[in-house]
Amino acid sequence: MSIVDFLVEKLVVPKSIVETLVLTAPHRYKTYEVTKRNGKGKREIAQPSKELKYIQRIVLKEFDLMQNLPIHDSAMAYRKNIGIQDNALMHKDNQYLLKMDFSNFFPSIVPTDLIKHIEKYKGLKLDEEDIKCLSRLFFYTKEKGSGLVLSIGAPSSPYISNTLMYDFDILLQKKCEQKNIVYSRYADDLTLSTNVPKILFDFPAVVNGILKEILTPKLLINDSKTVFLSKGTNRNVTGLVISNEGKVTIGRDKKREIKSMVYKYSLSHQLDPESEIPYLKGYLNYINGVEPSFLKSLEKKYGIDLIKLIRNS
Repeated sequence: MSIVDFLVEKLVVPKSIVETLVLTAPHRYKTYEVTKRNGKGKREIAQPSKELKYIQRIVLKEFDLMQNLPIHDSAMAYRKNIGIQDNALMHKDNQYLLKMDFSNFFPSIVPTDLIKHIEKYKGLKLDEEDIKCLSRLFFYTKEKGSGLVLSIGAPSSPYISNTLMYDFDILLQKKCEQKNIVYSRYADDLTLSTNVPKILFDFPAVVNGILKEILTPKLLINDSKTVFLSKGTNRNVTGLVISNEGKVTIGRDKKREIKSMVYKYSLSHQLDPESEIPYLKGYLNYINGVEPSFLKSLEKKYGIDLIKLIRNS
């Protein structure tokens, strides 16, 4: 059964309506910017319309072509019951860390990456109609005439990005195991750690070699974000700090920043409602998941009602 026929049956609508929806799907996105969690710079979000989100979820969960595509155990983002804290905890007992970051991760993933991946792991050749449907349903165009890319904001993008990194994760994990290195990937953030001195200095070249070796997706490392860390420095893993005692925390600097913002908010809401309040709200909700004891200390100092007001604003 084709994707179009599947949707006709599932949605109980005429085929012409489904075909029109698929044809226009790449343009059914609202784009906006949000402040990155580190407070530095903006991230563009492309969010599908309500109708397209619903269809993406249906095809992702129920259509056979998208079912049971492999995801490697080293992938720590977007997986049930696994979070950013689990990613940091993997590295807490190691002295030396290497952090790397992909450039333009989601927008670098294109429809042919998904098509080749499905054909490889499903062992079949997709027909032209399904190729067009998959391309249009799961990828968007930033502007008229531009190519289709994966969006940050679609409910299907996390699963697609994770499975498309499977070949890369396998190869890098194998290289790391040979050298007693722990490897994890949280979306576009790579973290490698070990207790073996100096060995991590060889691994930026190893990672770049693997990226050249794999067929899809075609990704590049953002060299400006490649960082080597060791015990005694702030070992930061995806926004969390590993202390010398092996504890995972949001870190003293971030705590001071959040305390200052809450204090300003308590003084007649002296924060920018367009940028600072949404940032503070997001971070308080984030803290609740990774270091709830700090949130409790804020509630004790400023009152539960104030913290609840910020988190629900």
